[in-house]
Amino acid sequence: MKRYVAETIATFFLIFCGTGAMVINTETGVVTHTGVAAAWGLIVAIMIFTYGRVSGAHMNPAVTIALTVVQLHSKKEVIPYLFAQVIGAFSASLLLQQLFPENELLGASLPQGSEMQSFILEFILTFMLMIVILMTSQGRKFEQYFAPVAIGATVGLEALYAGPISNASMNPFRSLAPAVVSGHTEHLWLYLVATTTGALVAGFYWLWQRED
Repeated sequence: MKRYVAETIATFFLIFCGTGAMVINTETGVVTHTGVAAAWGLIVAIMIFTYGRVSGAHMNPAVTIALTVVQLHSKKEVIPYLFAQVIGAFSASLLLQQLFPENELLGASLPQGSEMQSFILEFILTFMLMIVILMTSQGRKFEQYFAPVAIGATVGLEALYAGPISNASMNPFRSLAPAVVSGHTEHLWLYLVATTTGALVAGFYWLWQRED
């Protein structure tokens, strides 16, 4: 139960700070795109440092599913983890809606070009993120120690350069919660499918990579 509560809290802060930065930037223009990217990267690193030893700080159903497929996460804990993550994500989006009732999108993921363009981007971004997670968290002790920094930096980098096109979701529930709460679900499918597929392919690649 402690792991599930930790996962809920970590996911809540991820969505509250990440999409919150997007909402506040829309409201004030002060945060800037670079600031939004930094917010995403920082909150990911901070939550992994804080809750990594408790729950692993997945904060992402695509990560949980991929880790389960490569046998680094218990199958019996998949549903509880996903439940914890969805509670954390929706709680954050609902709170942001109450704080900023006039904000239309609440940080929802929307493609700025074609759906296929954003689908490919999200697949590649999530593949890259998952590879960094696996290679650092399962690497040497030195690499494991700096894994939160590497993972947070990856999220920040991807949000910095791909955010203007696809919003750089890399996380199904990061897109699901604000989309449902704001009512902008028109492109949701691509963020659910591309991110999950990207993480799974990365997991299979990692299994192949580590074979003798």
